[in-house]
Amino acid sequence: MEYAFLGEPGSGATLRLDYRAFAYAGKFVVGAPGKAALRTADGSPAVPSWEPDEPLPPTVDASAFDDDVIAAVSFSPDRTDSDCCRLRYVTVHVARRGEGLGPRLIDRTVSRLAADGYERVRIAVNNPFAYAALHKSGFAYTGKQTGIAEFVLERPAAEPASEGERGGERYRAGLRAFRDGDRDLDAVERAFVASRLEADGE
Repeated sequence: MEYAFLGEPGSGATLRLDYRAFAYAGKFVVGAPGKAALRTADGSPAVPSWEPDEPLPPTVDASAFDDDVIAAVSFSPDRTDSDCCRLRYVTVHVARRGEGLGPRLIDRTVSRLAADGYERVRIAVNNPFAYAALHKSGFAYTGKQTGIAEFVLERPAAEPASEGERGGERYRAGLRAFRDGDRDLDAVERAFVASRLEADGE
């Protein structure tokens, strides 16, 4: 696979992703945010053997999908802080989840954003799996929430947040916020949070 920086914010870059394979697929047809992706090097389908759970409606043309995309991210400048870029949506093909592709894509994209002059990168996550993955990518929980139970994480663009900023109590605080907050976690999410807290001695 290869990393592809498809366009900076305002470039009009779009992706047509199969909504049966990618969360947030509809968000990638909007041209205003920048976009980057992991895709197959030769343009072949990302998961040739994947069989969707449902057929497409007759009005949808499957050949219009960018089926070589394995993972994608969109991003745009923070409206209140021109030195900061926000990662808006990160999505990985349903058949390739759990392979560490999201963090790999984010690492490459953050490096590119640093080269483009951004000082900080933020992202809001709404589930503990994304929270843990972003922690591995050097993001620290800010203690802030936005939207519907979305936790805001941040890191310097040029390097990961320091272990003091993102590790230990700060990391556990975010896990506890997922566990104790208003959002109803499913059984798998609850078990994941409990296992992470238990591994840290809680």
